[in-house]
Order: sequence, then structure tokens, then C-alpha cells
Amino acid sequence: MTDVVYTTASPRIALVTGGSRGLGRSTVFSLAELGVPSIFTYHTNRAQADEVVARLAQRGCRGIALPLDTGDASSFDAFVARLREALSELGADRIDFLVNNAGTSHHRAIETTTEAELDSLYEVHFKGVFLLTAKLLGLLRDGGRIVNVSSGLTRVSVPGSAAYASMKGAVEVLTRYLAKELGPRGIAANTVAPGAIQTDFSGGMVRDNPEVNRFVAANTALGRAGVAEDIGPLIASLLMSSHRWVNGQRIEASGGMIL
Repeated sequence: MTDVVYTTASPRIALVTGGSRGLGRSTVFSLAELGVPSIFTYHTNRAQADEVVARLAQRGCRGIALPLDTGDASSFDAFVARLREALSELGADRIDFLVNNAGTSHHRAIETTTEAELDSLYEVHFKGVFLLTAKLLGLLRDGGRIVNVSSGLTRVSVPGSAAYASMKGAVEVLTRYLAKELGPRGIAANTVAPGAIQTDFSGGMVRDNPEVNRFVAANTALGRAGVAEDIGPLIASLLMSSHRWVNGQRIEASGGMIL
């Protein structure tokens, strides 16, 4: 049996894409509470990323922010080089945990979705996740863990979400293959599929549109829309050895939406 036992003197390190806001930020903070420092990525908002680093420092935990466009696969080699430097700053040479969270939203009917929009979603949500993960496997420690973030929209069909949900469906399949192929290294891979969450994702639609918020609450068993803090601790817990036997699974966290 392969167990997850950390005997190395190096600290456990997480890499979280899209960690400067929303679900990614909640994950970074949740990992900090477990004593795990994060290297996290941001797209363009450096000030927001610096704020996360500062808040981590206030909590007595290290954090390093690196810029990354997960839709630009040509930048991944340079990113891996910067990642190696960041790991050295933290006294490590490997990551233990990978959370593929970064993403963009899209709400358009199938007939009006353009080729350019579909390509963009593919590059960020599937091609980027696939190729970045492949690039990072040499830096992921044996016995490590991967969590890919999907969506409740792969289970529930909502008009206007076909392109986005299809890419997330592909990520769920990829996750199962990662679990199978990386099993000999003791690496587990799982998917977390959040329901409707009150963040700035989709322009803050669930958080700021009262009609949407009421609809979500009315169709959720627990009677409200989710918040980032419902998801970050779940992702963090899946990375811990207490969940070492959970592998190749899709775990929905939606409060019981549309059961």
C-alpha cells in the first residue's frame, strides 16, 4: 500500500492557479491554516495578489505570487523556471500539491457562441490545465495530490453554459486519467465541482444580482447561494493525508442544488 508520508525536511508546498481572488484565495488561506505555504498565480491584478501575500504574512505563513496566463501555453516553460526560483526561496525543490483553479466565465447560447470564444475557453479551461499539469509533473513530489476545479454545470444543464460546462466536463475526464496514470507514484487526483458561488466570477452575477441569488437559494437544499469559504477549506482538506484514499472522484460542493 502506498501511503502519504512526508519524511522530507522540505516544507510541504502548494501551487494554486488563480489564487489571488475567489475560490483560489480561499484555498490559499485555508492551506495556510493547515501550515502549508502556497505559491499562487494571478493574471493581471498584481495589487490584489500582493494583498493576499500580506494577509498570509499576518497569519504567519509564507506566500509567493507569480503572474501566469493559463491560456498561453507558450509561457509555461518560463513559468516553470520562475516556479523553481520561488520554491528555492521557500527552501524546497518540489511542490506537494497542485490546484488547477484559474478560469474565466462564459454565458452565451450555443448558436451565438463564436469560434474565438470557444477557442479561448479551450485554451484556459482544458488545454491550459492539461499542458501546465504535464509540465509540472516533474516538480510534483511522489505521494502528492492534485485538485482540479470543475463546476456544478457539468451535472445540471443551464442554457447559456454549454461551452463553459463542456470544457469543465473534459477536465473531469482528465482528472480520472491523471489518477490512473499517476497512481504508481502515489499521486491522487480529484475534481471539486462548486455550485453557484457568491464571488466576482461572472461579473459577480450570483453575488450582486438579487434575482439570480434568490433563484439559487430557492433551488438549493441548504437555502442559500454558496460563498468562497464553502469551497476553499474543502479543496485544502482533499490535499491532506486524511483524504489519501479519495482518488479519481468528482466531489460536488453545491449545498444540494437542484437535487
